[in-house]
Amino acid sequence: MSETLTAESVLPPAPGAEDYLALDFVNSAIALPGGQFIDLLGTPGATNQWLTERGLAPADAGVQEMCTTQLRSLREHLRGLFAARVAGVPALPAALSAVNDAMSRAPTAALLQWDEKKGPYRATPCPTTEILDRALATLAANTADLLTSPDADRLTTCGSTPCNRYLLRHGRRHWCSIRCGDRARAARAYARRTQSKPD
Repeated sequence: MSETLTAESVLPPAPGAEDYLALDFVNSAIALPGGQFIDLLGTPGATNQWLTERGLAPADAGVQEMCTTQLRSLREHLRGLFAARVAGVPALPAALSAVNDAMSRAPTAALLQWDEKKGPYRATPCPTTEILDRALATLAANTADLLTSPDADRLTTCGSTPCNRYLLRHGRRHWCSIRCGDRARAARAYARRTQSKPD
């Protein structure tokens, strides 16, 4: 299978991912039926593509394995925070520290720059070595925004086994996609049929 996997080729974005990049980020590790697992940050190339598609890195950023590992580590901490929020339990201190550390990595002040022809202007520097820090800071800040917003009350996990994605619930919908909803309904129907059959 030479086709490059994107989130859209596997499943459509979960409800809320269009509003919160952090939701899209935690859902970049996808459990599928039949024991299949797809990690959209599985390789440096795939990670670079994911970051580029979301405006977090240029296409030629040259993401290395170390960067990919740091992003996957942050993703697991964010998944832990989301799980704690959904379960209504305290978050692990390590997950909170990881988010706060990531948010503090990128400078927030636009520095004074000088162009020989246009004169002074302000811009935030972003050399290649800072791309990862900026991506981590952006994802962590978006997580903090989501978890402290009224939308956090709608955060839930997909109700279709084995799906591991998070979503923002709309009404009674508890599935991240139509495919997961159909699978959950089919599983319930099968369970009812097998329970009602006499032995």
